[in-house]
Amino acid sequence: MNKKQKKTLYRIVGTGIIAAILMALKLEDPLNFILMMVPYLLIGYDIIIKASKGIKNLQPFDENFLMTVATLGAMILGEHIEGVAVMFFYQIGELFQSYAVGKSRRNISELMDIRPDYANVEVLNDEGVPTGELERVDPYDVEIGRVIVVKAGEKIPIDGIVIEGNSTLNTAALTGESLPRDVFSGYEVISGSVNINGLLKIRTTKEFGDSTASKILDMVENAGNKKSKSEKFISKFAKIYTPIVCILALLLAIAPPLFNLISQNPPLWGQWIYRALTFLVISCPCALVVSVPLGFFAGIGGASKAGVLVKGANYLETLSKVKTVVFDKTGTLTQGVFDVAGIHHGVLDTETLLEYTALVESYSNHPIAVSIAKAYHETSGKALDKTKLIDIKEVSGQGVIGKIKDESGILDFAAGNEKLMEALGIENVIHCRSVGTLVHLAINGEYGGHILISDMEKPESKDTIKLLKKIGIKDTIMLTGDIKAVGEKVGKDLGLDKVFSQLLPQDKVAKVEELLGAKKGNDAIAFVGDGINDAPVLTRADVGIAMGALGSDAAIEAADIVLMDDNPMNIVKAIKIANKAMRIIYENIYFAIGIKLLCLVLGAVGIANMWFAIFADVGVLVLAVLNAIRTLSVRKM
Repeated sequence: MNKKQKKTLYRIVGTGIIAAILMALKLEDPLNFILMMVPYLLIGYDIIIKASKGIKNLQPFDENFLMTVATLGAMILGEHIEGVAVMFFYQIGELFQSYAVGKSRRNISELMDIRPDYANVEVLNDEGVPTGELERVDPYDVEIGRVIVVKAGEKIPIDGIVIEGNSTLNTAALTGESLPRDVFSGYEVISGSVNINGLLKIRTTKEFGDSTASKILDMVENAGNKKSKSEKFISKFAKIYTPIVCILALLLAIAPPLFNLISQNPPLWGQWIYRALTFLVISCPCALVVSVPLGFFAGIGGASKAGVLVKGANYLETLSKVKTVVFDKTGTLTQGVFDVAGIHHGVLDTETLLEYTALVESYSNHPIAVSIAKAYHETSGKALDKTKLIDIKEVSGQGVIGKIKDESGILDFAAGNEKLMEALGIENVIHCRSVGTLVHLAINGEYGGHILISDMEKPESKDTIKLLKKIGIKDTIMLTGDIKAVGEKVGKDLGLDKVFSQLLPQDKVAKVEELLGAKKGNDAIAFVGDGINDAPVLTRADVGIAMGALGSDAAIEAADIVLMDDNPMNIVKAIKIANKAMRIIYENIYFAIGIKLLCLVLGAVGIANMWFAIFADVGVLVLAVLNAIRTLSVRKM
């Protein structure tokens, strides 16, 4: 709890103790009235202040105004406990809602990790010729066309084209693409990518403010302003309900006495004013102001039990309206890690092929190399004998060549892509139909076989899509930065309705904008992602869902809902919980309003006295609260 919430809790406890003591003393008025004003003002002073400000600003008709008028009316009528109790329960409801909403959802400071702090610029002499020296400058000061140098481990600060060097880039934070990219002279690179190895000279094609990293940050900041937000039901209801009730109470106090005067009968001012104030006490929406926020609070608590963190009541309400779920691929529907998906051998047997390839890749920390070494260890249970590797040489953009010492002697090897096999004239190369990255191996000029590496689908993803359809989701869509073949394969395997591939972050935002423009009525769109590149889309969708355990901090901060264990099945649970919570909340709304209207009619005609009104109000409150607490229970999937 924060300081404000603790202060409210202390007020609630203090009010309860003081009111209980005064009730036990059974004092007479006016002393009882004076003393009862102490717990009344203790628990309700902030509401009275808000109501006063509303009147001052000529916008009096809200829940604070109604609460103040109704409770003061109860106090004037001598129903001191009712006046205090209404404020008491209202503050409990406000405390629940305050606690449920929690901290602010948007903190984009984590995104600063993709914004480079500097750029290494080549120093030019007076004739414009490079001197060979480098100057570290602010990326904002780098002009278009300047040459920058990016060392291993550094971020590319500005978009440009490689003019010298070759390396491997980690672009996952930007494109969501599962595989690192090999780049070389003539290759276009984007800012925010991390240079894994090698040294690159890049000629800038954009200013820093127009580069990819800057655009991502700007989109997150601006997308937040477009975020649709659900208004609180009580506030909307009070805008209509409060003025109507106040006008009816005023008419009830004035119209009958005036009619009696015109009819030359006793006006009975006291009787009708009493009924009018009773009418106001009855009108107090205690069951609503407690059960509705409590319903949201309990729904959020139930979601937490299921491993789903909901950052506010409005997001739970929006989630219940979702009809389209848009997914990122890597880390969301797939595991985001690489595994050996297949081994197709040529002249070598499977075990030898895997061992030689793992040996060749053993000195690399590339994700593909790591996955092959892992597969060898899991299959054989042996450690690699690196002494067998005699010589190794890198062939830029193609792979590696070298020599391996085996029992039969010294073997020439080549491991890499199809371009390397073609360049060496290797025949009988197997062209795999499966989608993924292939590492081909040749021994002594003969084709040894290849290993297929792919980003594996999460085992729960397919069932998640099926269950989403079952609970009423109309469209399931995947957006990915991966190549079309990979995207379409995943989409077909999982049964997705649509797949859009080779998308940059701004493309994903544009696609979600397009979907938002085409949606019908109150239908909402949810986006599920995990990478920094997903943060702009998470903030733009009606409700953003981030994969929590392995997802980026930026995505988690930008999202409205976080799946704590990265299990996509929790998306189904979250929607089910949201639907259940909203169903129970609306049950409470209809029930409370229905009983309230009936009591108002009975109070207006004098059938319902104050005690009947109190009993009805408290009874409805208890039933509504018990019903709201049902949202805490989570049905097993």
